Amino acid sequence: MTRYTQPTTFYTKEHEWVTVHNDLATVGITHYAENQLGDIVFVELPDVGAEFSTGDDMAVVESVKAASDVYAPIAGKVVEVNPVLADKPETVNESPREKGWFCVLEIKDGAEIAKLMDEEAYKAFCEGL
Repeated sequence: MTRYTQPTTFYTKEHEWVTVHNDLATVGITHYAENQLGDIVFVELPDVGAEFSTGDDMAVVESVKAASDVYAPIAGKVVEVNPVLADKPETVNESPREKGWFCVLEIKDGAEIAKLMDEEAYKAFCEGL
């Protein structure tokens, strides 16, 4: 497994971003996703200690337009959630990467990272939508 000693960001086809650094992965939704959802009014985060397999429903985002599931991009155990989103879910719209992250996972299988897209591949994917 490649060890990411510098934060490196990857993306999923479900529009989650994952910034991997050492054995941890910070997860959120992309600008594309939050833009499609519109004004976010509620975020249901996972519990610290919860364990997920790749593709499991991990969180829920509700906007004025719709509710959407957020899926675990890789398998892992939640070690931290973003406390800001409980009172200020609109932070996801304002700053989806810097301040609007959802949770931090302790990575279970680093080999899964190779299945994610890098930024260039994700941009090409979005252009094809």
